[in-house]
Amino acid sequence: MKKLKYLIILLVIIILGAFLSLYITDETEQVIVTRLGKPVGEPIINPGVHFKMPFLDTPHFFDKRFLEWDGQRNQVPTKNKRFIWVDAYARWQIVDPLLFYKRLRDERGAHSRLDDIIDGETRNVIANHDLIEVVRSSNRSEEIADTIVSQETDPLAEIKIGRHKIAEKVLENARKRTSDLGIEILDFKFKRINYVKEVQEKVFERMITERKRIADKYRSEGEGEASRISGEKDRELQRIRSEAFKTAEEIKGKADAKATAIYTNAYNKNVQSRDFYEFTKTMDTYKNTIDSSTKLILSTESDFYKFLKEK
Repeated sequence: MKKLKYLIILLVIIILGAFLSLYITDETEQVIVTRLGKPVGEPIINPGVHFKMPFLDTPHFFDKRFLEWDGQRNQVPTKNKRFIWVDAYARWQIVDPLLFYKRLRDERGAHSRLDDIIDGETRNVIANHDLIEVVRSSNRSEEIADTIVSQETDPLAEIKIGRHKIAEKVLENARKRTSDLGIEILDFKFKRINYVKEVQEKVFERMITERKRIADKYRSEGEGEASRISGEKDRELQRIRSEAFKTAEEIKGKADAKATAIYTNAYNKNVQSRDFYEFTKTMDTYKNTIDSSTKLILSTESDFYKFLKEK
């Protein structure tokens, strides 16, 4: 019975030792094993089941994925003494877990160190550039400038560096300072840049004034273009009317000439036709000039009285 008891105890110890000597890593993890507080062996970066010395070894798990650094909004002065709020973010990765453990221990220590490095480099780089370089990224005309900086500086000023280049400079400088920490900063971007509250209202007033000036410019150009189009329309209408009147007069002249030729041809055709034509035209004249209230004093020799006399 005693032997069975010892056997059970031995079996439990063996199972417990086996359990304590195994650990599992997945594809998102990398591990550093320490023995009595000191790292031993190479970093474990492959997923699977791994062994360690029970009670002596301690595995430390670190993420292999891209990690996020989201900085606090800071008030930063520019080269031309404009104070702005800068809010930025970055992505970083643990590339050397052993060095990372020795220098930073864990992600909390890494975040604390990144706060110092990235915030410091952001402040240093921005302090070496004017506000217009920090806010704008390229050369743009004043009509499409959509940033508050155009109200404080010349909107047509040439951009030599720009916001993107400044972000790249911050990233470059920060990478140099993290090269011995076992981490790599993969990306850095500005999330938001704005004026401090004390000058924001004044800047907005200048923005409104600038936009009104641009609107007035567009309105003036539009009115000028409308006047030009209206003038061209009036000239074209006058030309069309003149040509139409000319054409109408030419048609009327040709019609009158043709009618006269027809009348003359009919008149000269024979005497009887001439007499009939003369008679009908005279009757038309009587009809158009004489009514029941008309009084005429005519000579007996008058051509107008000719047909009345004959009748």
